[in-house]
Amino acid sequence: MNVLITGAAGFIGSHLSDKFISEGHRVTSLDNYLTGSPDNLEHLRNETRFKFIEQDITQPFTAADDIDLVMHFASPASPKDYLAHPMETMKAGSTGTRLTLELAREKKSRYLMASTSEIYGDPAVHPQGETYRGNVNTLSPRAVYDEAKRFSETICLTYYREFGLDVRIARIFNTYGERMQVNDGRVVPTFLTQALKDEPITVYGDGTQTRSLCYISDLVEGLYHLTTLEGLAGTVVNLGNPDELQIIEVANLIRQLTGSRSGIVFQPLPEDDPKRRCPDIIKAKRLLNWQPEVSINHGLEKTARYFERILNINKEE
Repeated sequence: MNVLITGAAGFIGSHLSDKFISEGHRVTSLDNYLTGSPDNLEHLRNETRFKFIEQDITQPFTAADDIDLVMHFASPASPKDYLAHPMETMKAGSTGTRLTLELAREKKSRYLMASTSEIYGDPAVHPQGETYRGNVNTLSPRAVYDEAKRFSETICLTYYREFGLDVRIARIFNTYGERMQVNDGRVVPTFLTQALKDEPITVYGDGTQTRSLCYISDLVEGLYHLTTLEGLAGTVVNLGNPDELQIIEVANLIRQLTGSRSGIVFQPLPEDDPKRRCPDIIKAKRLLNWQPEVSINHGLEKTARYFERILNINKEE
């Protein structure tokens, strides 16, 4: 199978490239390096089944090869990045989605849209199932990401209904692991960086807000199932870990796993930051025969070792 992945130099996109190549497929990756890194793909430089094209997917482009699957992952994804690049974020979710849908339509290929748990906003329903319509503040600075993804979902299902395009949508919940940026701004890389440097760990609010953290290998397995199984055209499915943790619990766990001397400092909660976030994955279990398998301790230990390397920190000293 020939697979085209946008945003392939990013955290999730680079792991997806590895997965499809390991399964014997050919991968064409597109990225403009707005938030992705060439380092994430360096190990694939000499891989004959991998091709990289530096491309802004909000600009017209063509693909000479046949494409069996288009996976649209190009977008700033962390609050730090999408607040720094609001227009680029909205264009990736609107123009970028439309252009990649047109490419899939031209090539008669399957299409996967990387949506997000952010479409649920600050949810009033727990856990969040796919039928929940969300609680999003369209006037919030965070809305550039939330609304871009909501628009993406709408246009994807419009292509499914109008043109019969085999579209699948993954609503991805908080994911962590190797290749996250040190300055990503999200909870795991922020806490790990601070803990490994023995700096104060910054917790926003009182720390009782929750997240459900899914290790990258589990997410990639779910995405692979969603794209390769037959009979799922038009499907929208949550992918995430249903084990809900308070932010303060994550901070203390990371301190323990890293042997950190860091204290914890509390800062005001950012505007419209979700108080609870937890996926209902009954649909993923039923349709994909998938659920996360990596424990939070094991996943954080592996991620911590990666951050030690890129931060050049030796905790054995």
